[in-house]
Amino acid sequence: MIQRTPFANALTYGVMIFGFLLLIGPFIVIVSGASQTFQQVNAIPFSFVPQDRLFENMGAAWSRANLGTAMLNSFVMASLVTVGKVALSALTAFAIVFFRTPLKGFFFWMVFITLMLPLEVRVVPTYAVAADLFQPIRLLISAITGFEVSVDWNLLNSYAGLTLPLIATATGTFLYRQFYLTLPDELAEAARMDGSGAIRFFIDMLLPLSRTNMLALTTIMFVYGWNQYLWPLLMVTDPQYKTTMMSLVALLPSDNGTPDWNVTLAGSLIIMLPPLIVVAVLQRWFVRGLVATEK
Repeated sequence: MIQRTPFANALTYGVMIFGFLLLIGPFIVIVSGASQTFQQVNAIPFSFVPQDRLFENMGAAWSRANLGTAMLNSFVMASLVTVGKVALSALTAFAIVFFRTPLKGFFFWMVFITLMLPLEVRVVPTYAVAADLFQPIRLLISAITGFEVSVDWNLLNSYAGLTLPLIATATGTFLYRQFYLTLPDELAEAARMDGSGAIRFFIDMLLPLSRTNMLALTTIMFVYGWNQYLWPLLMVTDPQYKTTMMSLVALLPSDNGTPDWNVTLAGSLIIMLPPLIVVAVLQRWFVRGLVATEK
């Protein structure tokens, strides 16, 4: 039992205000700096008061970094990664929970272990596969027949290369599995007595019931896909496929150039807007999908 005392209340509010300032502080610096002139943003001490040059600086950042193409590529990448992760994790959890096989526990833990293998750890073998998809087939044909097959196919500089290696997700599978385990067995029995097959049961009953989980996972995965930097940096050499995170380099002042940090901060603000809009629109379902107990 928690006792509410004046000291405890003051301490709680103090910790909350400190955490809020830590979170909101960088955003205030970005908004203030993005709305200032070159002289104001480089002045010491820095002024946290927003000025009236926000849209002018945003226009300069948009032109310098070619953000139109970059934001389109990032939106396509984040959307495809989100749709793929949500669909694949729902099907994987469905198979693990509702299919009667003695190996379902083994497969679940194999998927769960991949939580300890983020992209940064497996980036080298993943890139090797994406850069030469036919290598395993060539090696197999060479081992069996002795013939050398010279066929090359890779995913470099393509939306498939940007998205396919990122689609599998242990987090989404775990989230769906925990929800499916809360459903009563009578639901599946009733569907079976009604003549529903596995696919119909999944589409007509499970998907509507897991709507909040789906939207919560959509929010997380869209932000994840939008903020990807390392993988696009490896996969893309064609400027037409550059993402927003790669375009940030064009906004940084060069070593001997003008330190126009107001334009850099304005570009950062533009890049932050799509994830902020997605979180703002879906925040209601995002919270319910993560903490609600009633479905």
